[in-house]
Amino acid sequence: MGRLDRTRSATAGSIAAMAEQSGRAASVTRFDATVESLAGRRIARLPAEVSAQLPSRGQVAIEGRVDGRDFVAVIEPDGLRGHWVDIERLGATPHAATTEADVTTASRAVTIEFAPAESWPEPEVPADFRSALDQAPTASATWSDITSMARWEWVRWITSTRSPATRDRRIEVGISKLDRGSRRPCCFDLSSCTDPDLSRSGKLLPPS
Repeated sequence: MGRLDRTRSATAGSIAAMAEQSGRAASVTRFDATVESLAGRRIARLPAEVSAQLPSRGQVAIEGRVDGRDFVAVIEPDGLRGHWVDIERLGATPHAATTEADVTTASRAVTIEFAPAESWPEPEVPADFRSALDQAPTASATWSDITSMARWEWVRWITSTRSPATRDRRIEVGISKLDRGSRRPCCFDLSSCTDPDLSRSGKLLPPS
């Protein structure tokens, strides 16, 4: 998969700021990854040795740099005890593609350096779930009170299905649970790959 470096001092952007604010040296991971096109999305699979060093087999909030850009992001589990990341969400410049075939076959390498983030970014809340929250003041109050990490889990649970009927039911159940004060969704495998476009049976699709 490429070269992996470990260093105890941050050298750029947000990583250095994080270390300074926390009063300690940040443990930075730097690795080369091949960007691949999977179901029309540009992703990079983390090397096994990088995933093994992360604090969770599920989602992990990180901050770092790619293509000279600072980012804060959440990397996703692949259902195989590893992780993957959506490259374009990191702000990396995608490979120029001029035809549909180019989108499918083109790939390039990027160097990513990151450290675990001390706080999670906010998730993008789907419009249908946002609308349901807006109409449920008690559930919305619980939503506002829970952690950003918990909000990621709720969004992930609701969006991890291809079935519109199942999604609608999960929103209904989610609002009911939040209305009763539940702070996290129940009973799904946080280490599985739950992106419905990129996974089958809880596992990230193999390279195409």
